[in-house]
Amino acid sequence: MYAKMTRTPLEWLRYAVLPLALGVAVGAHAQDGGEVEVLNWWTSGGEAKALGALKDGLAEENIGWRNMPVAGGAGTNAMAVLRSRITSGNPPTAAQVLGYDARDWAERDALANLDEVAQSEGWDDVFPAAIQAFAKYDGHWISAPFEVHSTNWVWANKAIMDELGIEQPESWDAFIASLETAQEAGYTGLAYGGQSWQDTTVFENVVLATGGADFYRSSLIDLDPEALDSDTMIETFDNFRELLAFKDDNSPGRDWNLATAMVINGDALYQIMGDWAKGEFINAGLQADEDFMCFRTPGTQDAVTFNSDLMIMFDTGNAQQQQMQHTMARIIGSPDFQIAFSQIKGSVPARTDLDAGPLDACAQRGYAQVQSAAEHDTLMGSLAHGYAAPASVKNAVFDIVASFVNSDMPSDVAAEQLAMAIRGATS
Repeated sequence: MYAKMTRTPLEWLRYAVLPLALGVAVGAHAQDGGEVEVLNWWTSGGEAKALGALKDGLAEENIGWRNMPVAGGAGTNAMAVLRSRITSGNPPTAAQVLGYDARDWAERDALANLDEVAQSEGWDDVFPAAIQAFAKYDGHWISAPFEVHSTNWVWANKAIMDELGIEQPESWDAFIASLETAQEAGYTGLAYGGQSWQDTTVFENVVLATGGADFYRSSLIDLDPEALDSDTMIETFDNFRELLAFKDDNSPGRDWNLATAMVINGDALYQIMGDWAKGEFINAGLQADEDFMCFRTPGTQDAVTFNSDLMIMFDTGNAQQQQMQHTMARIIGSPDFQIAFSQIKGSVPARTDLDAGPLDACAQRGYAQVQSAAEHDTLMGSLAHGYAAPASVKNAVFDIVASFVNSDMPSDVAAEQLAMAIRGATS
């Protein structure tokens, strides 16, 4: 059974997410001027608009908002600032993090326990196991999941596809052929941002497209040395090199949203990026399946690589802050917010029990794919986005993949170096 939205996205802000089960007197926040400080890296147009939905939801509960944005894709800069804040004894009320970062702070015993909220809201029954593996620690809820972002998406300019007679490619060979067609017509085939996390986002797509779900899991999650230094990994790097031929010379250092703008503006045919990119299309007033196309990276249709933004709350002895943290967690996990947030952000709800009717065409397909992947154990964490392996491994992969992108490194050497780097990061 699906949990139905009882209000439209505009009405959800009036949803009475009153933490009565927690014994919280919400009105006290207005009298005492309580506010939360939230560290995050949602600074692009679509991201900032989505974050505003949480700010407005808290305002409905008379809770003030102090935003602490730290620009930088994948949260690398934000996590450095967070470590500094906590080291100095001045943690924010809450912070946006990804999987292994949540575990890291839980291991340090720095986080508030959200079990009371989770139990009253039935979180164990509605969030998939792949997310609970990170949103919980030692059996206790330590974060509130916002959404599921999947990273194996292609975003396409429909006008270019129509002009050149390009059909949605279903295989890797057809994908490469369509890129060649666009390049020959004078377009950039692949809008690309040359930053380490973006390099690895594209690379993990190629790993999955080349070797399938079992190879992805064995190489990038289980870190099996034989899979890492294998003929399949060499073939992966060959395919990656083939794909890189379709990026433009100005890609180094480009932010992801500027690459998205190349597709939006008709300068490039495709971008491989997580579905936060869709938030930029939506923010530009474009419609899925009319102005732009979305489809799984060819060869990856049977699996979903994901990340999920988690809101962790820091342990505090301040009763009012605890109450506000619980209220924030309850809002984030509520059905109405999950739908409304994803409509803006470009994601799909982290809850798997909702009616996807209010979502756009891309999100409806994506939500069904996430539900299916969760059921068939092919909902797998993104390495580039902190859900496949710890930061030490992620950073080692970043270095090797970036070196490959920015050199003429042979594929067999890249596979060997990748295996060595991961072995060093885990020893």
